[in-house]
Amino acid sequence: MFRGLNTINMDAKGRLAIPAKYRERLAELCDGHLVVTIDTEERSLLVYPMNEWEVIEKQIAALPSFDKRARRIQRLLIGHASDVEIDGSGRILLPAALREYAGLEKETVLIGQGKKLELWSKDAWEGTREEYLDEANDESQLSEQIMSISL
Repeated sequence: MFRGLNTINMDAKGRLAIPAKYRERLAELCDGHLVVTIDTEERSLLVYPMNEWEVIEKQIAALPSFDKRARRIQRLLIGHASDVEIDGSGRILLPAALREYAGLEKETVLIGQGKKLELWSKDAWEGTREEYLDEANDESQLSEQIMSISL
């Protein structure tokens, strides 16, 4: 289970260090083999342990190819999926096309989301977080399911 928010600096070559608390879990789950793809709703990246990605990829690939919406998702998610490995220094190397899509520069934010991680540019995350907080204060934006959760 991945949770928490980490600010990480990415170097000029596109390498970033995975926090130690995630590295240990990723070593157990997938021996450090990850898949990174684009998020189709936000300009961010989704980072999956290989074992989790394989389940999702099968579901996406099984969608009917004659459905334009399904085909679009297949092309975007599977088409942008890149295999990456955690190196001996605990870093991953992100492909340039993915860095460009998410607008990643030096300062990034890695956010635990249960079975996956999200990678954002720091500026994009901070702007989106403010939007989310504004929406959270407007109860008309919350579904009944969300309103039923007691924090």
